[in-house]
Amino acid sequence: MTAEHKTPITFYGAGWCGDCRRSKALLDRLAVPYEYVDLVADPDRAEEAHALSGRTNIPVLVFSDGSHQVEPTDEELETHLRALGLID
Repeated sequence: MTAEHKTPITFYGAGWCGDCRRSKALLDRLAVPYEYVDLVADPDRAEEAHALSGRTNIPVLVFSDGSHQVEPTDEELETHLRALGLID
């Protein structure tokens, strides 16, 4: 995605995080675009995730409507994606 295209999700995570890998796999399987913020490669952005969620847990997924989820289950994430009209 180029900067000109707004993705519907900003995904704060890390490769070592099992929940992050699981949520990424679900988004990839459902072909939902997202901007991935690798908190290992860019640790300064961890404060952004904390400010948005009020928690230090990851993943933090921020949606274009301003809502967010922290460590969602696949079911929670899929339900939210459906509610936002990002999947059928």
